[in-house]
Amino acid sequence: MSSWLLERAWVDGAVRDDVLVEVADGRFASVTAGASGGTPLPGLTIPGLVNDHSHAFHRALRGRTQRGRGTFWTWREQMYAVAERLTPDGYFVLARAAYREMLAAGYTSVTEFHYLHDPEPAMGDALRSAAAEAGIRITLLDTCYVSSGFGLPPEGVQVRYSDGTAEQWAARVGDGPAAIHSVRAVPRDQLHVFRGRAPLHVHLSEQVAENDACVAAYGVTPTRLLHDEGLLGPGTTVVHATHLTDEDVALLGGTRTNVCVTPTTERDLADGIGPARRLAEAGCRLSIGSDSHAVVDPFEELRGLEMDERLATQERGHWSAAELLTIGTGGGRIAVGEPADLVTIDTRSPRTAGTGADENTAVFAATAADVTHVVVDGRVVDTDGVGRELDEAMEVLWPAR
Repeated sequence: MSSWLLERAWVDGAVRDDVLVEVADGRFASVTAGASGGTPLPGLTIPGLVNDHSHAFHRALRGRTQRGRGTFWTWREQMYAVAERLTPDGYFVLARAAYREMLAAGYTSVTEFHYLHDPEPAMGDALRSAAAEAGIRITLLDTCYVSSGFGLPPEGVQVRYSDGTAEQWAARVGDGPAAIHSVRAVPRDQLHVFRGRAPLHVHLSEQVAENDACVAAYGVTPTRLLHDEGLLGPGTTVVHATHLTDEDVALLGGTRTNVCVTPTTERDLADGIGPARRLAEAGCRLSIGSDSHAVVDPFEELRGLEMDERLATQERGHWSAAELLTIGTGGGRIAVGEPADLVTIDTRSPRTAGTGADENTAVFAATAADVTHVVVDGRVVDTDGVGRELDEAMEVLWPAR
């Protein structure tokens, strides 16, 4: 059994002093405020943060796709070029470095939206091995991608994503976590394959062009299409949900569908600002993801929810710090029986000093650079040398930089 004395910790919705946590078999065995003993851990400690949407290979694009003007669609061509060059060995090196960066930033678990299947299962195995070596908990979503757009055959590098049909994808994958890449990538007459499958993730209404094409093809929005095919509900998470109609919001909320928002990626790709507050009020549970990894900083993602709402509405105060922390931690708690995931923030850095050392410090002042200590399943994670490892990973893809 290991134990830490947390100088300050967010427990049961409030920040408390001198919290002694004892850990056994990867879970909290006891949590006692106002205690003594254990290994002292200065700073503010919160539950581990959840990265609910990742494409690990996108990390190779940071600082490169920003060199000029363009749109999501021009960015996609650069992304395809990286996908075409990846091998299982190269992907392992890149993903391990990307996952270690996530840990250093405070993410203790990641949901990987995986559609680089060729050769299978080598690419998926590379991701699992990378996560295991890095020390992050992973949910690997094998993703169905069989069309370049509303029934058209895959083109170029998309061919390596495709199993041919959703039925063939299901025969290969079997049971387990899964994803539909998007309504443009799986034809409507194949969506029945995913009914009853959970957890199920799907990119939704990231682009206006996707919505327009869906209406042209099927006469309904992507949200209505998923609803009519029986694919919305508590077992489904839609990602982005940026360009929604009022009916879309009501359908997602009424079915208690989960929504993963990725504010730093939406900014980087000029995708737009989604109706996150309205979705939460309608009944959706929200989560965050780093998606394209243009930024890997859960505190910036959480701040982005509030700041983007301010820009869209010209009003402040849409989310409390406690609400945002609950979103960021996926509802995880420092409580007996819960997985022993901890993230400690320096409360005396140039960014956090004098801010109160409470939940507002975590959400509205801290950055990933302020994370000093990370525990996953009761084990301290080593995040030293992440920058060097990322440099080595990039040499695999960009040898002539």
